[in-house]
Parts: sequence; structure tokens; C-alpha cells
Amino acid sequence: MAQQTPTRDAVPEDVRPWPALFALCLGFFMILVDTTIVTVATPAIISDLHADVNSVVWVTSAYLLAYAVPVLITGRLGDRFGPKNLYLVGLTVFTLASLWCGLTNSIEMLIAARVVQGLGASMLTPQTMAVITRIFPADRRGQAMALWGATAGVATLVGPILGGVLVDALGWEWIFFINVPVGVIGFFLAVRLVPSLPTHTHRFDWLGVALSGLGMFFLVFGIQQGHKYHWNGWVMVSILGGVALFVAFVVWQAKNRVEPLVPLRLFDDRNFSISNFAISTMSFTATAMGFPTMLYAQLVRGYSPLQSALLFVPMAVMSIILAPIVGRFTDKVHPRLLTGVGFAVTAFAIYLVSRSLTATGPVWHILAAMTVLGIGMAGIWAPLAATATRNLPMQLAGAGSGVYNATRQVGAVLGSAAIAVLIDSRIAAHGLSGGAEPDGALHQLPAIVRDPFSQAMSDAMLLPAAVLVLGLVSVLFFQLPRHLTPRGGATPQPTAATTPAETPAPDPLTH
Repeated sequence: MAQQTPTRDAVPEDVRPWPALFALCLGFFMILVDTTIVTVATPAIISDLHADVNSVVWVTSAYLLAYAVPVLITGRLGDRFGPKNLYLVGLTVFTLASLWCGLTNSIEMLIAARVVQGLGASMLTPQTMAVITRIFPADRRGQAMALWGATAGVATLVGPILGGVLVDALGWEWIFFINVPVGVIGFFLAVRLVPSLPTHTHRFDWLGVALSGLGMFFLVFGIQQGHKYHWNGWVMVSILGGVALFVAFVVWQAKNRVEPLVPLRLFDDRNFSISNFAISTMSFTATAMGFPTMLYAQLVRGYSPLQSALLFVPMAVMSIILAPIVGRFTDKVHPRLLTGVGFAVTAFAIYLVSRSLTATGPVWHILAAMTVLGIGMAGIWAPLAATATRNLPMQLAGAGSGVYNATRQVGAVLGSAAIAVLIDSRIAAHGLSGGAEPDGALHQLPAIVRDPFSQAMSDAMLLPAAVLVLGLVSVLFFQLPRHLTPRGGATPQPTAATTPAETPAPDPLTH
């Protein structure tokens, strides 16, 4: 009811928002690093566990799938049992699963451990965004969300670099063992610094959970296995079945008048809708680009994992330098400007990386392209996160953060699956099927096949560049946020997600 809202949104007076945010960002940073850290270890895992490329890609896809499917419901669980409690449970599950990952000795067991890791991540992530929305006042929320978004961007870039250092110095197992001490530190910081916020009863949309989860699984499984099984009948049934389940999910959300898993009125806010689509394209790219780059660096150039990871240093440095600068402009500049430039520069940089993946070309071409890539990415992560949540009312904080994180993960899952298919198909198209794909030996390829293999990786890199163009087109339709509208000027029309105070309506999320 309307009188419940103040109680729900009340925050203890002794809460220190910024220390709480830093504690939350540590756990968030750790799980996002794990999204990309495996890419640099791909050849090492292939060699040590005697697996093929498609199986090792499932090490990432299984994690992303287990991460994406429950994240809608875990956002609501945070509202019901307290975001701090769900954060701590998720961090514990993730940390213990990381230990399991490092101790495995088969590709099948590693994939299983990664599924559990993803479940822990799905419990943790929505709580970070929801807590920010609830403990920061509106006039400071943009800066806080900018830091949250910048954490996502920096983590995506640091993953391959950290992975290269660990794989080269200690072995691929340590990309997982490193999470154990970080998880323990993050747990105690969260216990001490993150406030316990009021909880709220929910009715959970279990049918919505089932439809969205099965739809995602069948779609991704079909896409990733399609090339291996020559797009036969059961593969197409899996893909079409996944699409049909997603359609059924949307229809059910529209008909569910009690408490849908995804309140569709969230998407009445144009900026929220665009931000969700745009972040999915960025996540698709960030996940997809790592695989061809790492395979090229280690199998064509003969670089070690550490040397391969150093290719990403210019990108990480530029992103880290520019993140706080972009954050200061997030509350002052039209999001269309920041994100439009960010997407345009990033798409161009990915194209430059693609053209630089040659068997004998100078390495500085790759480093220059990576520098441009870091500049572009800095204008995407933070502004999108801030724009997505700026207009959402408090009672939709859990649902909104769950949807945003789910779409971000959906993009990553599809990027992982799609790039695996494209790498396989381009290797075959260049006449290397069965000859150049690594099958358990971590060595530089013979000179005679390095050029066609490089061309295959270069071709694969064009996919994330093309997907970013879709993100660029979408952000051009951002509206001017209300806080930037001059007094007396035109303001956006009220939407279902921003019901005027003079016409209150009972919200199913407050029951």
C-alpha cells in the first residue's frame, strides 16, 4: 500500500553510502572478472584437460547461463529476505564454487562447477544495483551508478590481463583459486559496511521463471551446438523452441496481474528500454571478442598467456583513466552524446582489431586498436547503468536491477555461444577443419596454417563490431533526462513506471 513505501525505503541514519558501495563493488568486480578471465586460459585448459574449443567455450557459456537465468528472481529474493543477506549467500556460494573449479581434473566437472559459480553470481549481482538505488539520494545516484557501471567495464578489461598473469605464472587453476581470498575479504567487508535494509513480501512468478529459464537454455544450447551437428533437425527445434518459450514468457508477463517476474511497465520508460538493449550488445561484444583474440595471440603469434594478456593493457589503462572523468559528466550531459560516441568509437576499434589480426603484421597495430577500444568502452558502461535506473521509482528498484542485469547477461551468453559457432565455421571456411583447431596441444601452429587461421579469427571479430552498430543506433533514441530539462520547459510524458504522486495506484511490488 501507499503508506508502506516510506517504511520500505527507510534507511538507517548511520548508513555510510560510499563505504557500502565500495564493499559491494568488490564482490561485483570479482564475479565480472570471472566472465572474461577464462578466455585467456582457453588454450591451457584445452591442453591440460584434453578438450576441444567448443567444450571449453561451454566453461564460459555454462557460467553465463547459470548467471543469467535466475537473476530475475534473485532480485526479488533480495527484496524479500534482504539484499545484504542475498549478497552474502551469493558471495559464499561463488567463493566455494571457485575452489571447486580449481580442483577439477575433467572438462565435464569444470563445467558443472562453473554452473554453481554462476548461481552464486546471480544471487549477488542484483543486490548491488538495488542497494545503490535505495541508499543514495537521487541527486547523487548518478555518480554512484557511474562507479558501479565503471566497475563492470574495468572488470571486463582486467579479466584477460589478470588471467594471463596467473596462467603463465601458476597455472590455469589459479584463475579460480584467486577468488577464495578475495571472496573472504569481500564477505567481511560486506558484513561490516553494507546496511541491512527493510524487507518486503513478494509473490514469486514461478511460471515466469520456468519459461524464461527454459527459453534461454534451449536457445543458447541450439546456437552453440548448431555448427557441430550441422544445424540438423533437433538443433533447429531447440532454437525455435527457445524463441517460442520467450514469446510465451512475454505473453504471460502481460497477463499476470498479480506480480509478474518482469513488470512490463518498466519498459514504458524509453531510456530504461534502450539501456537494456544497448548493454546487451556491449556484453555480447565484451564476451565474444576475447576468444578469437586469445586464440590468435597464443596459436599464431606463439605468445604465452601473460604475453597475450598484455595486448589488453592499453584498453584497460584508457578505460580506468577515463572512467572517473566520464562519471563526472554522467549527470550533466545528454546520455545520447556520451553513449553515442562510446559505441561509435568502440565499434570502429573492434574493426581495427579485426584488421590487425594477421600472421606477420606489426604488433603495435593491435596495441593501437586496443587503446582506441579502451577510450570507446569508457563512454558506455557507466552512462548506460546510470541512465537505465534514473527514472525508476524506489518500489521497482529490485525488479529494474534484475532486468538490467539479466539483459546484460543474456548478451554475454549469446556472445559466447555465437562466437564459438563463428570461429568453428570460419576455421572450416578457410580449409582448416580438423587441422588447425587446437585439440589438446598448446603449441604455436605450423607456419603453413598461421595465415588462414589468422584470417578466420579476423573474420570472427567482425561479428561483435556489427552487433555494436545495433547498440549505436539504439542509443541515438535516448530522451533528455528529466533532471536536465530546464525549468518551465517540456518534460517527458508520465509513464506507467513514473505514476504521478497525485494519482497513486497500488503497486503489486509493494504487497
